[in-house]
Amino acid sequence: MDEPKSLDSLFNQKIFRIPDYQRGYAWQREQLKAFWEDLVNLSNGRSHYTGVLTLKEIPSRQISDEEKEFWLVDDHSYKVYHIVDGQQRLTTFTIFVQSFVDFVKGLPDNQGKPDEEIYLTDTQNVADVQSRFLFKIKPTGDQFRTYKFGYTKDNPSYEYLRHRILGETGGGSVQETFYTLNLSNAKRYFAEQLAEMHSEDGTNGLHEIYKKLTKRFLFNEYVIKDEFDVFVAFETMNNRGKKLSDLELLKNRLIYLTTLYSDQELDPASRQNLRETINDAWKEVYKQLGRNKTAPLNDDDFLKAHWILYYKYSRQTGQDYIRFLLDDQFTPQRVHKKVEREVVLETPEESRDQNEEEEDDEISASSRESETIKVSRAELSPTEIRDYVLSLKSCAVHWFNSFFPSLAEDLSAEEKRWLDSLNRIGIAYFRPLVMAILKRDMTKSERIKAFRVIERFLFLVFRMNKEQANYGSSDFYRMVRTLDKGETGLDQLVAQLESRMAYTFDATSGQFISRAFYNQAEKRFKGGGGYYWWPALRYFLFEYEVSLLAESRQLKVSWEDLKKSERDMISIEHIFPQTPTAGWEAAFCEVEKENWSNYQISFGNLLVLSQSINSSLQNDDFSEKKKPRFDDKGRKIRNGYSDGSHSEIEVAACHSWGPDEIRDRGLKLLKFLESRWNIDFGSDEARLKLLFLSFEEPVTASTTQQES
Repeated sequence: MDEPKSLDSLFNQKIFRIPDYQRGYAWQREQLKAFWEDLVNLSNGRSHYTGVLTLKEIPSRQISDEEKEFWLVDDHSYKVYHIVDGQQRLTTFTIFVQSFVDFVKGLPDNQGKPDEEIYLTDTQNVADVQSRFLFKIKPTGDQFRTYKFGYTKDNPSYEYLRHRILGETGGGSVQETFYTLNLSNAKRYFAEQLAEMHSEDGTNGLHEIYKKLTKRFLFNEYVIKDEFDVFVAFETMNNRGKKLSDLELLKNRLIYLTTLYSDQELDPASRQNLRETINDAWKEVYKQLGRNKTAPLNDDDFLKAHWILYYKYSRQTGQDYIRFLLDDQFTPQRVHKKVEREVVLETPEESRDQNEEEEDDEISASSRESETIKVSRAELSPTEIRDYVLSLKSCAVHWFNSFFPSLAEDLSAEEKRWLDSLNRIGIAYFRPLVMAILKRDMTKSERIKAFRVIERFLFLVFRMNKEQANYGSSDFYRMVRTLDKGETGLDQLVAQLESRMAYTFDATSGQFISRAFYNQAEKRFKGGGGYYWWPALRYFLFEYEVSLLAESRQLKVSWEDLKKSERDMISIEHIFPQTPTAGWEAAFCEVEKENWSNYQISFGNLLVLSQSINSSLQNDDFSEKKKPRFDDKGRKIRNGYSDGSHSEIEVAACHSWGPDEIRDRGLKLLKFLESRWNIDFGSDEARLKLLFLSFEEPVTASTTQQES
């Protein structure tokens, strides 16, 4: 290995390409910050050792005259290298240089100047830097750009790097993925840091940091020889930098396996086609995982869910799925190991004149029969790899839709509504099953039926009975695969869900057994929180809010707003406040003060708000809460109940707020719960007990006072 080289030296007469088996750009803010701090804190006279850059030289004979690199290789003695290790650092360097160029060109003094007149150092102008590190422009013919660093064409980030990061025009619509989001964020990060540095240190500070990076960031360059296995090298080098995900490792492994088959098993055209199939699948997977830029999905979670769907479910935890895929299923040993397979060869029979056939009766009939021979083939066939990869690709969009149904393109509004409910209640271990339901050829009504019964199971079993999180998980994980293969039907799924929650109902009367729900609530009431502390309160009240919608009205409460308030639950209002003012005493004068708290934290007194309410207003009298509040300049600082959520408007219809109203609304909410989740508490007496207002006389009917 030679002495460490600067980036200025490394880029001399070289073209770097990230091959298809490599992952995309994975660095995020933590790694970018470390890179930047290493750069700015590098003292004068010192160098920073960055690590080993491992390369594989691509022979010039493999660069066809149709490739954009050919003119540099053919006429200018350039060499092309695939980056086996170090691509994250070189990508970061390239993004930094482009960000640096963009920032300097955007300074007021440089507006309108040609690149040759804008200097980044005392001796190097923008055109020099671009030619040195970013791209060369072919001087004749079409005069296209050839990038010094970039992806191979089959990488999903190829177009994005060229057009969105390096500024090449004519990109049109460019596919975005989780990795392209990282590229974009890196460019934005460096632009912000350079702007701050310029504001503090001026142009001299920019010049100095550019020279540090290009002259004093050092790499050891190691070029892999032809006989060295680059795929194995890539896998073993995974212990440096940002760790590869399991999905990234698997892609490398599958591409590696395509190189191990003999030409008899996989001819060159088929080998290339299989490799392209793998790349296309991963392109689609990463497109779906990164479709929602603000909330990209974890790739290993998807890989594990697909493993459950495609292969099996294991009760083991941790890394059992990737151990199976890398150590058992997709191994070089299974390609090298040959097994004999019977192949039937059909012997063609010539068409003959009937007279000729009669003359040749002596020809044995056996000579025209099929012939069976035995051939040796790899235990792991290319077809198995292709089928697995295509399944992975087809599942990606359904995985995304399970998380973000509002962005799904092929689902009805009602399907999206039920998927949204599953996400709000907490989909738990059912997400792989939901992916299988979306993937399977079902009607809209069948999918909705499945989603409804899953949501009911989640609410009754986990939110009301508070079962252990893994209750029933093995049954439904196993059902993912059988459902996908058509071995289990919708009716069987529904029957299994009903069977698993049958224990919550009385076998004779069919009434819901509320003992567990009551016992948990009792603990919360003794602790002072009551139903305010019920983990499913927001979900329950949001569903009630949705139920109040008429077709002509719009939803006034966002679930996202409720989620943001999770820590202090400020979007859930105590109508009768926990620290009431004197104005509340008249309404509750007939209730013992020791029982006030039960009213405050019972269902009927808890209200979902359309917007956060200032804590100083929460103790207002009921008449004040109903009206909007304005500051001394006449600006509205909060809505009143009368123009709030649909639940608030319903409460605002009451003349006053006291024990009767809290009891009546609580009973109404429990009856909604019964109707919404198809259960029966049996009687108002039982419902009143669940409200923890049973120190009152039992009631047989409830009405809510309405303003005329």
